[in-house]
Amino acid sequence: MAENEEHEKQRSDDDNSGAAGGSRPALDVIRTAGAEFAELTGLRAEAVTRFERDADGWVLETEVTELARVPDTMSLMATYEVTTDPDGGITGYRRVQRYERGRADRR
Repeated sequence: MAENEEHEKQRSDDDNSGAAGGSRPALDVIRTAGAEFAELTGLRAEAVTRFERDADGWVLETEVTELARVPDTMSLMATYEVTTDPDGGITGYRRVQRYERGRADRR
C-alpha cells in the first residue's frame, strides 16, 4: 500500500509542476483569463486578437463591446491588454483603445 501512495504522490507532484511551469494549454489560459476578466469588468471578450508568452506569463489583447448601440455598427468597442501569470490568472489589464464597431483599421 505504501508503494501506491508514493506513486500517487509522485503523479500529483508531476501534475503540479507542469501547471506551475506554465505548460497549461493555450486554450485553458485564454478561458481562465476570459472568465476572470469578465468577472472583474463586467465585459465579455468577443475576440482574442493577440496571445503571446512573456517573461512573467501571457499577454492577451481582447476586443469587447463597451456600449451597445443601434445600429450595431455604431456600438462602442474597446481593445484591452490583459496580462496573466503562467496559469492564466490575471495580473493586470488596461484599455488600449476605443472605437466604433463600424470603423475599419483603427490603428
